[in-house]
Amino acid sequence: MTEDERVLRTELIEACRSMNRLGINKGTSGNISVRNGDGFLISPTGIPYDKLEPEHVVQMNWDATFAGDVLPSSEWRFHRDILQARPDLKSVVHTHSTFATSVSILEKDIPAVHYSIAAAGGSSIRCAPYELFGTQELADVVVKALEGRRACLMAHHGVIAAHVSIARALALAVTVEELAHQYLLCLPFGEPPVLNEEQIAVVTEKFKTYGQQAVPALEGLRQAS
Repeated sequence: MTEDERVLRTELIEACRSMNRLGINKGTSGNISVRNGDGFLISPTGIPYDKLEPEHVVQMNWDATFAGDVLPSSEWRFHRDILQARPDLKSVVHTHSTFATSVSILEKDIPAVHYSIAAAGGSSIRCAPYELFGTQELADVVVKALEGRRACLMAHHGVIAAHVSIARALALAVTVEELAHQYLLCLPFGEPPVLNEEQIAVVTEKFKTYGQQAVPALEGLRQAS
């Protein structure tokens, strides 16, 4: 194991622990993966997060073989298939966060109730049809639900968020949970009004320069001397 890989494994473990600290996961129900070399790293099945060591993180190959005697998460199929289908994504986070899972039980998409939905890549967060956990059938419907998106729900199951890094995938999972909570709070009053595709497209473009940017990207701003 190289030092760079150990750092990546440690980052994955810390993200698993953060899911529980952030309240978007309980126990070991969630799982995380990240690209690594000619394959991907994934959290193991059934080991409490506070007991995880870098050696417990499983290196998997695209053909579903893996190194060592620690078993990977039972959800490895959709992690593999998402990363194979989407070269723009580096990490996948799956949780059973309460509000997002509640919307998934209703078999509803999350609509554009708030502009932050653009962080997931579009004007909705789709809900994939129910399929049994750990199956290829689930992986297939998830990949479809993620077309043009970075997050989706899985009916009667939970949420998937994927992004260019572990940190950003985890942050997106938190955003999805917030959106689900907002949507559920609105539902007792009927289906809420939503932002349209054009409005979300403007937000999506705005997000490209949101946060800290390199100095040349800050048109119209001058760096203090």
